[in-house]
Amino acid sequence: MKNDGKTKVLVVEDSITAQKLLLSIFNQDPALEVIAVAGSGEEALKILETVAPDVVTMDIHMPGMNGLDVTRKIMESKPLPIVLVSESCLVQDVERAFQIIEAGALSAVAKPIGTGAGFQSAANRLKQTVKDMSQVKVVRRWPKAQVSESDKSTDLKKIDLPSADDLSVVAIGASTGGPNAVVEILSKLHKDFPLPLVLIQHIAPGFLGGMVEWLSQTLPLKVAIPEEGEQLLPGTLYLSKEGKHMALTETLKVKYSGNGPIAGHRPAVSYLFESLSVNLGARALGILLTGMGKDGAKELLAMRRAGSLTIAQDQASSVVHGMPGEAITLGAASHVLNPQEIGELLKRLAGKKVLKRTKTAEETRG
Repeated sequence: MKNDGKTKVLVVEDSITAQKLLLSIFNQDPALEVIAVAGSGEEALKILETVAPDVVTMDIHMPGMNGLDVTRKIMESKPLPIVLVSESCLVQDVERAFQIIEAGALSAVAKPIGTGAGFQSAANRLKQTVKDMSQVKVVRRWPKAQVSESDKSTDLKKIDLPSADDLSVVAIGASTGGPNAVVEILSKLHKDFPLPLVLIQHIAPGFLGGMVEWLSQTLPLKVAIPEEGEQLLPGTLYLSKEGKHMALTETLKVKYSGNGPIAGHRPAVSYLFESLSVNLGARALGILLTGMGKDGAKELLAMRRAGSLTIAQDQASSVVHGMPGEAITLGAASHVLNPQEIGELLKRLAGKKVLKRTKTAEETRG
C-alpha cells in the first residue's frame, strides 16, 4: 500500500464501457486508487513489469490471453491477489471463473449492473472484496505442508477415527481459498463414499450454479443443491441454496432459513454447524477450512463438546487462516491438518466401513 493507506488497484478489462464503470465505482471509495488500466491480458503483464498494485481485478473473456491465461502467468511470475469480476452469471462463465480460482485467483464477484439499490449493493460488495483480498498474502502455487509419506501415515494412524457406520454426515465450512482446498480433499474420495457431505462455501451471489457445475466436473462425487425437506444420500456433496442458511435435522433432512446474514454471510457455516451440534452430536464430522473472519469457529467448538470429531485446516496450507485459526484458538479442533491429510483421513474413514462390511460378510458365510 501507499503511505496514504490507499489500496492500489490494476483493472484488467477489455470493454471501454466496463472500464469506465469500474473506475467510477472505485473512485467513489477514498480507500481505493486505480493506478493502471489494461485493455488486454498482454497489456496487463506489460504494466506489471513496472507497476506494483496491491490487487488486480480480472475480466474472464478478453481477446488474445483470457483471464485464465493471465492469472496463470501472474501467479507463476509475480503473484498478486486477483479478484475476478464477471459480467455474466451464465453457468459456463461462472464455471470458468472457478477454473481461474483454481489457477490462483482469490475470489469472484459480479460486475454491478442496472441502477438503484441493487447496483449500489453490488458495487459495495465489489469494493469490499477488493479491499479484503488486497490483504491476502499469495504464493506461486497452493501451499502444502512439508509432510513425508511416512510421517503423514504415522500421524493419521494416531487419530482415533470412528467407523463410518457410527457417523451420519461430513460437514465442511470454507471461505477465501476454500474451493481449491475442497477439491484437494474430496478428489481423493470414491464416488461411493458411504456418507453424505455438506459444504458451506462463502461465494458472491450468482456464482452458485457455476460452482456446482465446476465441482461436478472436477470431483468423483455427485454434487447437488438440495430442496427443503430433502433426505441427504451417501456419495453426494450438497451445497446450500443461494441466500439461504442451511440446517440438518436428526434424520438428515434439509431445513432452510431466510433469517438475516450472520457476520455478513448467508449461508453461514455457523448456522449449519450449530444444527449439527444440537441434532447430530457425535454422528457428525466437522471440518473448517481456510477463510477470513470467524464464521463457524464457535459452532465447531459446540460440535466438539457434543462429541463430534472436528478438524481445522493448518496455517501453512491456508490462504487465510482466519476461520480455522480462530477455531484452533478456541480449542474447537480435535485435529489440525492440511487438505491432503484431511482427504486421506476421509479415505480411511470410508475404508473402515468397507472393511467392516467385508468382515461381516465373512462371518455370515462362516
